[in-house]
Amino acid sequence: MKRSEKLAIIDNLTEQINSYNHFYLADIADLNAEDSSSLRRLCFTKDVKLVVVKNTLLRKALENSEKNTEELYETLKGNTSIMFCEVGNTPAKVIKQFTKEHDKPVLKAAYVEESVYVGENQLDVLATIKSKDELLGDLVALLQSPMKTVVGQLQSGGNKIHGILQTLSEKE
Repeated sequence: MKRSEKLAIIDNLTEQINSYNHFYLADIADLNAEDSSSLRRLCFTKDVKLVVVKNTLLRKALENSEKNTEELYETLKGNTSIMFCEVGNTPAKVIKQFTKEHDKPVLKAAYVEESVYVGENQLDVLATIKSKDELLGDLVALLQSPMKTVVGQLQSGGNKIHGILQTLSEKE
């Protein structure tokens, strides 16, 4: 591979790392062509971009990126693929779903919401992380709950007062 090609790949990877808030590093070696294709299809259906990269090029792209990813450097051994996504827990769910039938992919590390997770033991934690939109939805629901209660009580109280006034007016 020529130096210019390597620089183009590094620039492309750096751009993708900067544009996505979440990415996972995984080992998908030893998957045959059929299993690799089915993993790529699963990633495509879940809006996860799967890219196989050379560790040296990925390291240079991480160094060039705007993100603090120094903790990921030690995981760049063996075969590495990178999974880019918009929702932080989607690749973890893809990996869990795919490993039910296969031995791979193995999670090496993840960069989610400006936090670094290293090791396959972090997979369950990553799968349960709520996205920013889910957290905002929970917050809105919590804020709306007391308001709904107050409005409901005022409406039911208004109906009672109206009923009492109507009963009193009919008695006269």
